Amino acid sequence: MKSDLFSSEYLAQSATAPGMTLQNAKSIKYAVNGEMHARQGSMIAFRGNLQFERKGQGIGGLLKRAVTGEGLPLMAVRGHGEAWFAHEAANCFIVDIEQGDALTVNGRNVLCFDPTLSYEIKTVKGAGMVGGGLFNSVFTGYGKLGLMCEGYPIVIPVTAQQPVFVDTDAVVGWSAHLTTSLHRSQSFGSMVRGGSGEAVQLRLDGEGFVIVRPSELKQERPSAN
Repeated sequence: MKSDLFSSEYLAQSATAPGMTLQNAKSIKYAVNGEMHARQGSMIAFRGNLQFERKGQGIGGLLKRAVTGEGLPLMAVRGHGEAWFAHEAANCFIVDIEQGDALTVNGRNVLCFDPTLSYEIKTVKGAGMVGGGLFNSVFTGYGKLGLMCEGYPIVIPVTAQQPVFVDTDAVVGWSAHLTTSLHRSQSFGSMVRGGSGEAVQLRLDGEGFVIVRPSELKQERPSAN
């Protein structure tokens, strides 16, 4: 049988080392040698001897539930083999986190991560009860973090002289040491006239970066796994 479908661009190769790699722009491959963590329902294929275990918040102190409104449960993948992860054909990216780094990520953008990374669910300071930025996960430790983003993300530098204002429904993550607060950009007169639809943003101050996606929050569909 002959087809462009069987070209090296699409063919899954055997892993040469344990860990996380990009299979393509829409999926991440993880060569499991022990354990890794992933979003429930995100596994699209695997080979080898792997077990998938659903985890909830606070079990064993190893996995917690990442909260994004309705919540984002995670699973542990254990054994030896290869697994592929994706979610609704979102673009995938791998972040290498080193000792001393801290990255704040919206749980809806987490796809998978190394077990050497730890995270804590925190309320975003200054965000009040507004939008999808109420709860975020702060990742620390060392290892790889697989992120997904609907569309192509925009990484915006934040400086002490120039804070950045982001829609809480569009933000993916930011440098954890940045200071956050609520910003109201809509005037009272605009509210009286029906509003602009851009009333409140999250303000980030300090030195670092913020990642936003070119679309706002969509309702999460229940996981099938």
